[in-house]
Amino acid sequence: MVALDSEDVLERGDEAPAFELPGTDGERHTLGEFSDNEALLVVFTCNHCPYAKAKFDELNALADEYDEVAVVGINPNDAAAYPEDSFERMQEYVERGEVGYDAYLHDETQAVAAAYGAVCTPDPFLFRAVDGTFRLAYHGRVDDALNPDDEPTEREMKGHIETLLADGEVTAEFEPSRGCSVKWQSGNEPAYVE
Repeated sequence: MVALDSEDVLERGDEAPAFELPGTDGERHTLGEFSDNEALLVVFTCNHCPYAKAKFDELNALADEYDEVAVVGINPNDAAAYPEDSFERMQEYVERGEVGYDAYLHDETQAVAAAYGAVCTPDPFLFRAVDGTFRLAYHGRVDDALNPDDEPTEREMKGHIETLLADGEVTAEFEPSRGCSVKWQSGNEPAYVE
């Protein structure tokens, strides 16, 4: 297991890259279908990484607490090399209630992860709805617990969501997330991770 910190490929104010991905509910989901929300939290995550698993409860809580925020998990990992991250296992996590986001999507080609600049799992991106598009408000960690066994002392992403929903600009410096590296398929590694 290699722990990496997220990096900034998208800048604050950049538009969210579009996607159309299969969800664990059997439907295909697009960026546009979340346009009624005031904010969108896209988290590149997976099933097997202990860093990602440690954030399941907090992401579930954020999805429960905010009707105006869509929480979307996207699993980009190479399921052939990491069977725990297969689409079928994703569905099992949802069925068991371990993952309760608004949508849990599979990025089989890894093109969406590359477009967002995802480096690790979890790698969260908070977007604000602006004139029919989602613009990056914050890219960084969910909370201040950097290791899987650490207890967080501050729900940082919750604070950023509160600021955003109060029509405030999120001015906090991006605090990198930490997690297992995205498991790229051979030849899919984007230039920013080489």
